[in-house]
Amino acid sequence: MALSKELLEILVCPLCKTKVELKPDGSGLKCLQCKRVYPIRDDIPVMLIDEAQIEEDPTPPAGEAATVP
Repeated sequence: MALSKELLEILVCPLCKTKVELKPDGSGLKCLQCKRVYPIRDDIPVMLIDEAQIEEDPTPPAGEAATVP
């Protein structure tokens, strides 16, 4: 069972109180402001700050070149 649209509309990041969005792969909910990703386990979002991982955007901001190691 997937997360309901109604649940996704009311969930916010417990740290900064900003809206969260479902990741494209469905593995977690990502905060739009602080970039924390809260995991989803057994179709239940784990909205605990200690369980979240910070995930940076894969693309650099406009005007900045990507660095290659």
